[in-house]
Amino acid sequence: MELLKERIIRDGNVKKGGVLKVDSFLNHQMDVELFNRMGEEFKRRFSDRPINKILTIEASGIGIACIAAQHFNVPVVFAKKAQSINLDGEMLSTKIQSFTHQRVYDVIVSKKFLGPEDHVLIIDDFLANGCAVDGLIDLIRGAGATVEGVGIAIEKGFQDGGKRIREKGIRVESLAVIASMDDETGEITFCN
Repeated sequence: MELLKERIIRDGNVKKGGVLKVDSFLNHQMDVELFNRMGEEFKRRFSDRPINKILTIEASGIGIACIAAQHFNVPVVFAKKAQSINLDGEMLSTKIQSFTHQRVYDVIVSKKFLGPEDHVLIIDDFLANGCAVDGLIDLIRGAGATVEGVGIAIEKGFQDGGKRIREKGIRVESLAVIASMDDETGEITFCN
């Protein structure tokens, strides 16, 4: 998706440790019109799948997932990283290691929002090592639901997450795949 790539080049900042900072438009301040175009593209790419629900994880994936859901006309469920007093009933849970935060989260989804009748599209902002997506796949399968695919805004193609998920036979559609990033020059190159 050329629009997203242009935005990454213009406004993204490469940091040490393989971190791409895109907080001015993607995961802190959100460019809703860009999200709308991304949602259109996800709908185009997954139009052949019987998606009736979108799943993401808090917090950065929620905005993209919500806008994309408008194009699919389906609800969004997000996996929570913390138990709260508002949650009741049976829960699905898994552990996810965050690349960005370098910690492990217990994430949960209420069983009343994810079940065997669901055909789920996972949407997230980044795919690096694939731990978040793996965890969301575990939640979907734990509910007896069907994983219809994974939609990612930015994939770090130089990390193994995308490859590992695809090797499991799961369709992954990334709008921008980064081949390399140089934290000294700020240079970003794309695979697609």
